[in-house]
Amino acid sequence: MNRTELLAPAKDKETACAAIDCGADAVYIGASCYGARQNACNSLEDIKAVTEYAHRFWAKVYVTVNTILTDEELPSAVELVKSLDKIGVDAVLIQDMGLLSELIKLQLPIQIHASTQCDNREPEKVKFFKESGLSRVVLARELSLEQIKKIHEENPDIELEAFVHGALCVSYSGQCYLSQYIGGRSANRGECAQPCRKQYKVTDSDGKEYDYPYPLCLKDFNASNDIKKMIEAGVFSFKIEGRLKDVAYVKNVVSYYREQLDKYSEKTSSGKSVYPYSPDVEKSFNRGFTDYFLNGRRECFNPYSPKSRGKYLGNAVSAKGNAIFIETGMEINPQDGLCFISKGKLEGFLVNKAEKVKNGYNVYPNKQIDVKKGEKIYRNADVKFEKELLQPVKRQIGVNITVENNKIYLEDEDKVSLIADITETEPAKNQEKMNETFIKQFSKTGETSFYIRSFTLKTDVPFMPVSEINQLRRECFDKLMKRRLLVYKREEQKPLSFAKFYKSELDYRANVHNKEAEEFYKKCGSIVKESGLEKRMPDRQIELMRTKHCIKYALNICKSPKTLFLTDEKGEKYPLFFDCKNCEMSVLSPKK
Repeated sequence: MNRTELLAPAKDKETACAAIDCGADAVYIGASCYGARQNACNSLEDIKAVTEYAHRFWAKVYVTVNTILTDEELPSAVELVKSLDKIGVDAVLIQDMGLLSELIKLQLPIQIHASTQCDNREPEKVKFFKESGLSRVVLARELSLEQIKKIHEENPDIELEAFVHGALCVSYSGQCYLSQYIGGRSANRGECAQPCRKQYKVTDSDGKEYDYPYPLCLKDFNASNDIKKMIEAGVFSFKIEGRLKDVAYVKNVVSYYREQLDKYSEKTSSGKSVYPYSPDVEKSFNRGFTDYFLNGRRECFNPYSPKSRGKYLGNAVSAKGNAIFIETGMEINPQDGLCFISKGKLEGFLVNKAEKVKNGYNVYPNKQIDVKKGEKIYRNADVKFEKELLQPVKRQIGVNITVENNKIYLEDEDKVSLIADITETEPAKNQEKMNETFIKQFSKTGETSFYIRSFTLKTDVPFMPVSEINQLRRECFDKLMKRRLLVYKREEQKPLSFAKFYKSELDYRANVHNKEAEEFYKKCGSIVKESGLEKRMPDRQIELMRTKHCIKYALNICKSPKTLFLTDEKGEKYPLFFDCKNCEMSVLSPKK
C-alpha cells in the first residue's frame, strides 16, 4: 500500500494536540505573525510544545509563513523561519518570493513548501518550484483528478499536497483581491474579510434581477469518496481546511478521514487512536458538501446562506399548535439546532422539547416558525454528539515485550527498542501468581503513549512488590519515549536555487510586495511590470477575482450573451467576465 499523510489544521496548541491524538500524520499551525489566518496566531513556545508532542508519534508540524511581506517585514520573517528551524519544526509554508530568495541564500535544513497561496494550478508552476528545490507544493483546490495526475506525471520528484475537506475559497487562492479592494483587508496578508460570503444583487445588462442572494458562496469541500482516485493521481498529503475551527470540529473531521485513508494507504506516523464517538462530518459545520471540480463541473454553490446547514434529519410532515412532526429515524434532543430553507433563506431554531413518537419526533421550537409540509429539516447543532466529541481520544504506539533471564526487551512498532534489567533476584514463593501479577501490572499502559501488542514471558520473574513493578514500567516507557524522540529524524530540505520562471512578464497578480521578490523574479528571468495591489491599485479596470465557479452556469443561462453584474450592499457594481473557453468567471473592478 502507498503511504500517505493526513494533514490537520490547528488554530492553537490544544487543537494541534487533539488532531494528533485523533490520528493526524501532521498538523499545520500559524506562528505569531505572517500567516494567512491572522486570527490564528501562536507563540514559539507553544509551537515548540506542539512539535515535541507530534514527534512522539513521528508526526510532523508545519508552520504557515504564507503572507506577502513588506520590505520592513522581510528580515523578521527570515528570523522567524530560523527560529522555527531551531525548535525542530518540520517545514514552513511560504507565499512570498522575497522570503524564498532569502531562504535560498541561507540554505536552512527546514523544509520549504509552496503554499496554495502561490496559485499552484499549472504544471509549469509546479515544475518551477520543483526545479527551485522546494520539498512540496500545495495544489489549487479547483484541479480535477486528471489535472492532478498530469502534474504528478510531469513532476514526480516533488510531493503534492491537496485539500480533501473544508471551506472553499471561491477564487483561486492568491488571486482574490476583492477584500483588499473593498476595505483594504488583503487576503494575501492574512486579513480577508470574506466578501464572498456576503449578499449581492445579481442583475443583467437589461436590468433584470435574479433570485440568487449569495452568488459567491460555495458549499464545503468533501472528497472522501475520491480518496483512492486522489492517491492514484499522485496526491501524497491530504489536507483538511480549518485553522479557525474549534477542537470539536477538528477531532471529528480528523477521526473521519483517518478511518477513510486507512482503507487505501498506510499512514506516515505511528500509533493508533480509539474514538469514544462515531466520526460523522455531516454533524460538524458544513454548508452542504461538494467534490468541487475533482470529477468535472458539478453543482458546487450554496446560494441561500453562508451558515452551517448540518445533517439532513428528515421532512416536516405536519405542524399542530407549537409542535412540528418530523419524520426521521434519528434521535432529536432538547437544545439541538434545526434549520430549513424557506423562501430562499436559511431559517433556524432551537429545540425546547422533543417527544419520540412513531416514525419520528414531535419537536417544540423555541420561537414561532412557519414550516411547510414536506420541508427538508437539517440539524446544524447536535448537542449529544458535541458532548461525545469533548471526551479525550487516546493515541498509543504498539509495543512488543519479551521477558527473559531478568531482562525486559521492548520493541515498538517502528523497531525502536530498549533493554531494561530486573535487579531483584529473590525467587517468588508462588511463581505462577508472581508471573501473572508482573504481566498484569506491566501491561497497565493507560497513562503512557504506548499499548501492549504482545507480552512474552520466556523465563520466570523474581519476587517484586506491585509498587516496584509499576515503577519499573514507568521508567521503561519513559526511556523508550526518549529514545523514540532521539531516533526521530527530520527530513531535511535539499539545496534551493534560482530556477527559470515560465513567464517573462508579471503584473499585479504575481503579488510582488517587496524589492527582494522583484529581484527574485529578475534572477529567474522575469520582469515585474507592476507591484501587488496592496502597494498600489491600478487606474485601469482589473480582475479582482478569478474563479471556476460560474454564476451563469448556476442560473442555467450559460449561453446568454448578456453581461451580468454583482451589486453589493453599498451599491458598488461589479461587472462579471465569462471566459467560456476556459470555463472560468472573473469579478472585475467597477469601471472608472
